[in-house]
Amino acid sequence: MPKSDLRIDLLGTSFSVTVDEDAFYLKILLDKYRRVIENTRKTTGIEDPLKTAILAGFLLCDEAEKLRARENTGIGVFDSMKAEELTLDLINRIDKALPEETKDKS
Repeated sequence: MPKSDLRIDLLGTSFSVTVDEDAFYLKILLDKYRRVIENTRKTTGIEDPLKTAILAGFLLCDEAEKLRARENTGIGVFDSMKAEELTLDLINRIDKALPEETKDKS
């Protein structure tokens, strides 16, 4: 893969990096990070660049971990809890629908 130069100008600092990635892909990542930084600023009110960068990175790690967990299990933690809740509800409905003599045999 050809090397790409990426100019990063965020949070009051600027620098360039050369990496083995597609330039379009790098632009997409940088745009996403900009949005996360802006959203972090808006929701927290934090203006300190270092704190904003750390918190934005933490939020992105959280998002990545949740996606990884969902890919590994096929379902997310919250989906799993909802599935358990639905299963228990279904068992209760079946128990109520069965005649009493059928319940005693189990």
